[in-house]
Amino acid sequence: MSKIQVTPLGAGQDVGRSCILLTIGGKNVMLDCGMHMGFNDDRRFPDFSFIAQGNLNQHLSCVIISHFHLDHCGALPYMTEMVGYNGPIYMTMPTKAICPILLEDYRRITVDKKGETNFFTSTMVKDCMKKVTTVGLHETVQVDDELEIKAYYAGHVLGAAMFLIKVGSQSVVYTGDFNTTPDRHLGAAWIDKCRPDLLITESTYATTIRDSKRCRERDFLTKVHDCVEKGGKVLIPVFALGRAQEMCILLETYWERMNLKIPIYFAVGLTEKATTFYKMFITWTNQKIKKTFVHRNMFDFKHIKPFDRAYVDNPGPMVVFATPGMLHSGLSVQIFRKWAPNENNMLIMPGYCVAGTVGHKVISGAKKIEFENRQIVEVKMSVQYMSFSAHADAKGIMQLIQHCEPSKVLLVHGEACKMEFLKKKINQELGKECFMPANGETISLTTPVLVPVDTSLSLVKKQLFQERGTSSVTKRKNILHGMLVMNNNQKIRLMEADDAMSELGLVPHHIRFTSTLQIEDPSCAPTSRLTDFIFAKMKSLLENHVVQMIPEGSITVASVLIRVDAGDEDTKSICVSWGYQRDLAHDRPSWVFAGRLGFLKILQSIALILRFSPFDQDFRRRLLHSFSCTCREFSVLGRSLAVHGDDGWGVPIWKEKSIVIGNEMLSSS
Repeated sequence: MSKIQVTPLGAGQDVGRSCILLTIGGKNVMLDCGMHMGFNDDRRFPDFSFIAQGNLNQHLSCVIISHFHLDHCGALPYMTEMVGYNGPIYMTMPTKAICPILLEDYRRITVDKKGETNFFTSTMVKDCMKKVTTVGLHETVQVDDELEIKAYYAGHVLGAAMFLIKVGSQSVVYTGDFNTTPDRHLGAAWIDKCRPDLLITESTYATTIRDSKRCRERDFLTKVHDCVEKGGKVLIPVFALGRAQEMCILLETYWERMNLKIPIYFAVGLTEKATTFYKMFITWTNQKIKKTFVHRNMFDFKHIKPFDRAYVDNPGPMVVFATPGMLHSGLSVQIFRKWAPNENNMLIMPGYCVAGTVGHKVISGAKKIEFENRQIVEVKMSVQYMSFSAHADAKGIMQLIQHCEPSKVLLVHGEACKMEFLKKKINQELGKECFMPANGETISLTTPVLVPVDTSLSLVKKQLFQERGTSSVTKRKNILHGMLVMNNNQKIRLMEADDAMSELGLVPHHIRFTSTLQIEDPSCAPTSRLTDFIFAKMKSLLENHVVQMIPEGSITVASVLIRVDAGDEDTKSICVSWGYQRDLAHDRPSWVFAGRLGFLKILQSIALILRFSPFDQDFRRRLLHSFSCTCREFSVLGRSLAVHGDDGWGVPIWKEKSIVIGNEMLSSS
């Protein structure tokens, strides 16, 4: 048995700072390298001390980044430029394009405005991204001779990907953040039914089943409209790309339909950048946008304008989309400080907020928020949490597990109590072992070792031909039948039985069946007399068959062997033995019936011969008993057998568990 080991360096029973250390087939892979938005010290970075001796270059085979959100990529420059990792890094093209913009934006807020020193620089961000190798959707990348990865569409945000990691026969799927529900600009997550040994999945909304998309959108539009109609201001904290575009499209359509003139603003520069990226990576959007993008750019908003900081104190209603989405820094927090004390205003939180952020405190019901400079802000504005999150809910997670069919499941990126609930649900409903390790805790899983077997193309084609017309309807698995042969070089091949026997110089083994008939012989004649009698009769009746007497004193007809043995003084045993041979005229299993019927015709001839023997009455009864046993076997195949008539081969019929010979009806038991 081989082992797979998983150690969360972040996002273990927690949301934020996603960083999973995976050991598979002797290879060490880091899955994401994120930052925790709830901390302002070294705790925001993953704990790399869990890696042996802290030497990342010797220990890691590669790093995989699932998408551009900072809780999944934010610590990457720190890892490459400050800790010193210079090995392979893989991400999709959209992630590589957007990631440095968000990293630089966060660095500017953290260093230039807050004055922190232990942080990466702009140069470090650029140098870090030079080390990145991009991966296309459904592209298989060979990291080294044994390790390969493949990217699948995850939804969530532009460029987000799930990854299949394989080493030999072992495989692991890492979902990153994913969304199984399509929205107005992205499609639903999709992955092959790859049946991995382990599925590592996010569990952000492990206990949530969302309302229908239409109800959620209607509720959002109603609340925004009611607030601005009463003269209030609406603040919607968002991240630069993702849910922001989703809600902008929604409000743009509603404003146009309702002919509203109230201004909607978006953070300066982000709308332009978003339009550029979505045009550049149009293949990552949903089908509707792909079809209409040439004629109408969905992101060319008429009612949404760039926001200027001077607008914060403007009188009158307005709607503002501001970054970042968790109210942990930047423009969204500045606007919140200004608008929070006014009860006419509204805060709409459309996504998840990690513990420690202002967004999390407000959603939790805090009425007073204390900031770094000890400024205390009273929260009088209306606070609405409306899940526009691009994470899969509990139903979506379960659907992915059912589709992917992993052997085991491991939960990350979620709160411990919610993960515990989902863990039990997975175990009870899907019957799969599930794990939820904490940060720094290592889970070791044993996986079966698969032995590779070569097979010939002719054998595969033959089996497909036999299964054609059934597997496509019933969706059954096709099973190859053959013999496993191992050569001196330890290579195993699956071969057809005849070919394997020929190659190995072995004689085929045939199964034989014997029917023994006990008869009374008052004359106590020698067995040779009865043998000669049967031989003579069969020679005369079976003109088209080769009937032979072999030295052992037995008679052979094809593969049927007839032998007379002496029993007690006044009894003899006639043993009729035959093998089930394959009829080469048939490729499908129907040959079994055709072959058996041929042998049973020979047995019928024996019955007719012995009908005229001195032992006629007793032998007939016992012979019929033997035939009844054979008939029961044939009834399973939808066939039955009987013998009637005074000569010839007879016509097979079955009548009320009895056999008719001539005009007589005799019991078969």
